[in-house]
Amino acid sequence: MIRKSADKDFEEIFNIINDAAIAYKGIIPPDCWHEPYMTQEELKVQIESGVEFSCYIDNNEMIGVMGIQDKTDVELIRHAYVRTKQRNTGIGTLLLRELIKDSTKPILIGTWKAANWAIGFYEKNGFCLVAEEEKNDLLKRYWTISARQVETSVVLVDEKYKRLKDF
Repeated sequence: MIRKSADKDFEEIFNIINDAAIAYKGIIPPDCWHEPYMTQEELKVQIESGVEFSCYIDNNEMIGVMGIQDKTDVELIRHAYVRTKQRNTGIGTLLLRELIKDSTKPILIGTWKAANWAIGFYEKNGFCLVAEEEKNDLLKRYWTISARQVETSVVLVDEKYKRLKDF
């Protein structure tokens, strides 16, 4: 079952993010890795900035989380994580489809350039990479991240964005 998160879910969302983010350790640049991957304060800032999480629940256990953030003219998929032990079972796809099914705005997704599995997941779900210059522009316009993270990230876009930009 997928449901919107509630305030009571904060700790579990935090735990899932940091469990699943272990996949990035040794993959992303060492200067971008820290433990925990996302602190509780960073998660609070994300939620306060408008990231709305949905949770995948199975047998009363939260297995995965994914956020969406309205940025007026686009929506961003943010912080997509599934517990390590349940990865590759379709939960990410279910969450992604649920979050984007009613959207009328273009959907953008940022992830680490070295996270081939994440890029492949989004491509399998109909998203495509944008060119480097456009990626830099989009990351600076819609995300609040360091210059180093901009340098080491990619952006994927959906069909609505491609039609808007005549891809």
